[in-house]
Amino acid sequence: MAGIYIHVPFCKTRCIYCDFYSSTHEERKQEYVWALSDELTTRSGYLPDKEIGTIYLGGGTPSQLSPRELERLFDVIYRNYQVSSEAEITLEANPDDLSPSYLQTLNYLPVNRLSIGIQTFDDTLLRKLRRRHSAAQAIEALHRCREYGFGNISIDLMYGLPGQDLTTWQQDMRQALLLRPEHLSAYHLTYEEGTPLHRMLEEGTVREEQEEISLQYFSRLMEQTEAAGYEHYEISNFALPGYHSRHNSSYWEEVPYLGCGPSAHSFNGESREWNVSSLTEYIQGWKTGRRLFETEPRSLATSYNEYILTRLRTRKGIPTDAIGQRYGKEYDRYFRDQIQPYLQKECVELAQDHIRLTRRGMFISDAIMRDLLYIEEEE
Repeated sequence: MAGIYIHVPFCKTRCIYCDFYSSTHEERKQEYVWALSDELTTRSGYLPDKEIGTIYLGGGTPSQLSPRELERLFDVIYRNYQVSSEAEITLEANPDDLSPSYLQTLNYLPVNRLSIGIQTFDDTLLRKLRRRHSAAQAIEALHRCREYGFGNISIDLMYGLPGQDLTTWQQDMRQALLLRPEHLSAYHLTYEEGTPLHRMLEEGTVREEQEEISLQYFSRLMEQTEAAGYEHYEISNFALPGYHSRHNSSYWEEVPYLGCGPSAHSFNGESREWNVSSLTEYIQGWKTGRRLFETEPRSLATSYNEYILTRLRTRKGIPTDAIGQRYGKEYDRYFRDQIQPYLQKECVELAQDHIRLTRRGMFISDAIMRDLLYIEEEE
């Protein structure tokens, strides 16, 4: 089954680390929803598989949309697409948006999974990141979600934050596991160019965490989640049995998906395309009936590289015969030559006819995948 991703670009305030496309022009939400509705309707024939197995509203802050705006979007989706009765439907939300009235309204919509951006339970760090909520609000929000019947909740945490140490990280994990979310995503902070955080790095007011300490953060994360019964099914993702993110897993398994909204990407199995990264241009384009986007057909090398980057992130890894079957002898020989040093260093392992990262390999996954990429020679 295919998936639908909807990008909701609105945020009340921008966090200092975020480089996703977003806008604080909340007064444009209504016309955005109309433009998004047009895109969903117009592109209903894009996906080769007609049945929709996952819908994911990401951002930005999707919980900034009103219940009425969400209701309109789901009405458009269900009128134009064949949505499975067992579809996973996720809404990303900020803790302070999850009021009793908002959650009560969500109960009347098909949303059955919430992804809550908490990042840390340390109030000092939350203020540094310019997050809108407090630790108490985050804890209260998750309890409230339970009260309103949500039984599939994911929370996001970050580590390697300026001013964070191993003690505060341990406290974050302890609090997160006490809340017992079905799913946990944990990401190391990255200093993306163009963000306020990156400017602070250049000015010397913050510094990147030392690699040795970062590895300790990650090691403790794996140890604590494993002890609590979570499955480490992708580098940054942990879930209780039966609660892997079906939508994100579809990305790693090359399942086609439709992406709608400014900057959203789509994949139909043969090519990728992405919408213009501008709310104004996106809305104006649909007002004039002209979608603004770019497209890129996949070469054999591009397909191989994407396969490496997505599948090696997962705990399943890459079937030993997959490269040869999918891409031919040249790519298979290249892959085996490049992976050999990491097998010898025990950074990757052969298990159940799959090549996958070991715990040691996860620490240096970016370097391993970079060495496995196939660089096409320029003509």
